Amino acid sequence: MNLPSLGEAGVRIGCFAGVLLVMTIWELLAPRRALTVRKSPRWFSNLGLVAFNGVLVRLVVPLSALGTAELTRDRGWGLLNQWPVPVWVRFVVAVAALDFAIYVQHVLFHAVPMLWRLHMVHHADLDFDVTTGLRFHTIEILISTFIKIAVVFALGPPVWAVLTFEILLNGVSMFNHSNARIPPRLDRLLRTFVVTPDMHRVHHSVDRREANTNFGFNLPWWDFLLRTYRAQPAAGHDGMQIGVSHLRDERTVDRLPGMLSLPFVSDSGEYPISGRHE
Repeated sequence: MNLPSLGEAGVRIGCFAGVLLVMTIWELLAPRRALTVRKSPRWFSNLGLVAFNGVLVRLVVPLSALGTAELTRDRGWGLLNQWPVPVWVRFVVAVAALDFAIYVQHVLFHAVPMLWRLHMVHHADLDFDVTTGLRFHTIEILISTFIKIAVVFALGPPVWAVLTFEILLNGVSMFNHSNARIPPRLDRLLRTFVVTPDMHRVHHSVDRREANTNFGFNLPWWDFLLRTYRAQPAAGHDGMQIGVSHLRDERTVDRLPGMLSLPFVSDSGEYPISGRHE
């Protein structure tokens, strides 16, 4: 039986809503930092952007990553479909490989100035909370979707691995972008196998050297192995400034029209890894 007939969209929306609710309550009960700008306009814009992106991707992209996985399964395409190993091994390898692909994609969006302009919308958020994990420019989402489809074509992963990865990517992104307080000892334990809010918050520092570290979304291992890991911000989590140094106008960076136009009207600054200033 194919996943669409089991209500794949309902499963994903349910997981999205559940994680958003849990992290929102956690942020309210145990906030990590004091927020610096008005919450309601930010949330309206950030959630409005994710809704707009979701509708547009459905209209523009004819085949999802999940549909691609079903196609490769039916046709026997992809590396993993040629590998005579138990399905659970293919499942684990597929999820890890997809996560590594997202890590590489993330580094590229910091390395290439033109791609950074798109990704800058995510970093320009003046606060860091659960909705920051959903805030990506529409063109970046489209590029990311096509990259995932290409990786799935090449891999031929199990369908359930792709669904699991998509749910994890969305849910963990909300978790590790949240303003939720985690005891330091527990945080040190968690970040051995998952990217925590304190680990990823460093990546959202206005300091270019800190913003170009901790690229992982789900698994922290790629940062450890490829030496892009930074344990803590220099100013500490309470003292660090969130966002992009040259984009501090709330009306521009935290309102939906400004977010959509930002890549085309703003300077990219010196944030690309190359350090090149456009």
